[in-house]
Amino acid sequence: MSWLILILSGALEAVWAAALHRTSQATGRRRVLPMVVFLVSVIASTGGLAIAMQSIPTGTAYAVWVGVGVVLTSAYAIITKVERATAGRLLLLAGLAACVVGLKVVA
Repeated sequence: MSWLILILSGALEAVWAAALHRTSQATGRRRVLPMVVFLVSVIASTGGLAIAMQSIPTGTAYAVWVGVGVVLTSAYAIITKVERATAGRLLLLAGLAACVVGLKVVA
């Protein structure tokens, strides 16, 4: 169960990063919703990390949390055309994803 919480918390890291980006793009009243999404997701994300770290070693949990967040945030940026999907970027992101899976396998 801790691993599922950790993966979901990593996904929420991508949500708060995207919401933070949207906050800087919005103006006036449209800025409130991304700020609320950011605050709720950052609290839930770090809370989930804290829960997962009760049974997963700290270094492993943090690396997986960050890795999932990085891969999903980058995928979101590529899909929304904020970043380009170069061969090098995709290869490195695949390597990060493989390392996250590897940490689960050896932990």
